Amino acid sequence: MWPPGPAGAPLFGSLFDLRRDPIGFLTRSSDEFGDSVHYRVGPRTHAFFFRHPDQVRDVLVTHQHSFAKGRGLQWAKRFLGEGLLTSEGEFHRRQRRLSQPAFHRQRVQSYGTVMTDYALRARERWRDGQPMDLAHEMMSLTMAVVGKTLFDADVSGEADEIGASLTTIIGLFHRFNNPLAPLIQKLPLPSNLRFRRARHRLDATIYRMIGERRKSGEDRGDLLSMLLLATDVEGDGSGMTDRQLRDEVMTIFLAGHETSANALTWTFYLLSQNPEAEARLFDEVDRVLGGRPPAVEDLAALRFTEQVFAESMRLYPPAWGLGRKAVRDQEVGGHQVPAGAYVLMSAFVTQHDARFFPDPWRFNPDRFAAEAKAARPKFAYFPFGGGARQCIGEPFAWMEGVLILATLAQGWRLRLVPGHRVEPQALITLRPRYGMRMIPERRGYS
Repeated sequence: MWPPGPAGAPLFGSLFDLRRDPIGFLTRSSDEFGDSVHYRVGPRTHAFFFRHPDQVRDVLVTHQHSFAKGRGLQWAKRFLGEGLLTSEGEFHRRQRRLSQPAFHRQRVQSYGTVMTDYALRARERWRDGQPMDLAHEMMSLTMAVVGKTLFDADVSGEADEIGASLTTIIGLFHRFNNPLAPLIQKLPLPSNLRFRRARHRLDATIYRMIGERRKSGEDRGDLLSMLLLATDVEGDGSGMTDRQLRDEVMTIFLAGHETSANALTWTFYLLSQNPEAEARLFDEVDRVLGGRPPAVEDLAALRFTEQVFAESMRLYPPAWGLGRKAVRDQEVGGHQVPAGAYVLMSAFVTQHDARFFPDPWRFNPDRFAAEAKAARPKFAYFPFGGGARQCIGEPFAWMEGVLILATLAQGWRLRLVPGHRVEPQALITLRPRYGMRMIPERRGYS
């Protein structure tokens, strides 16, 4: 039996409601109909939204083999190719085996110095009382970190161009759930021309890095070297082609800086609105570090800093939603999901559920103290997904977030520019729609 849900429009059902305001629509419909909601999203297309952590676990872990990636990431293949985020089945398992060593704990820890060094450079550029767009600053910073740590490449000089290209591509997110997308993509529209130009600009950077590294044959110990040298010992013993390398590098380059930049931007915004938590963060940073730059060895002592970052990703999860497509009939939460139907889950919606996070809109980093975390269902909080498709870069993201947050907080407190409008925009990631205009105020060890 299918769960209840809104009737929607005669032909396309709830499709355009989902496209117009996905988070708001999912929240309102699940508040009205419960943890399981059924939608029509086309003349013969059905979708199911599951809100409860147990249901999320069933889709992502227990019955993960009954589901493939959803429509949005199928569209994303147009610029990500067959990377870890979009590939399926045995090919995905092979690529993950080849990429995994670059994200082992010891390898990730070796990136810590670079993260801190680039954060120090950003800290020194800021000027007391001079407004800036923190969203742009964080994009540039995390892009530089990813370029250096994973590809040993300095892309800081290209940051604006690369960022503009990514913004162009991400801005077309509204097409992801449009059943007419295959037709629209073939039309001579200005948006399609902008998309192709943006993809070409990104490809130029990625293929240049691959070509230079193949030519030198040098093993620099970074992700790119490891991918170039890797062979599939569990398969046919072959390595990656340039196209496969391009797809993996593009995926990690995008996911490795876009999500972290958004998480940091929302974190500093939330701190600016919550002076008590901000003061506790400053106290911890000053006490633990005493004015010196943070290092990987300090992470265990920066517990509240980590809790701040975690609570920020609860309120504003960069990967706000996940989609899957049923490849076979599967029961979830007592409801039968037929093959071909789409399944939607939202970290944003679940992580604002008062059953698991009382007073859910309040910023409270103590929710992520050890005892509080242990008392919740595991999938009440899933900013990095789960199961076999859980984000391979999660350890990298946690370390980067805490180190950059601590480094910047040593020197500055940030205040929202009066009158600046703050509104989340649910694209591939959860961006601030109007940027984040903030004023740095000098403090401490700048």
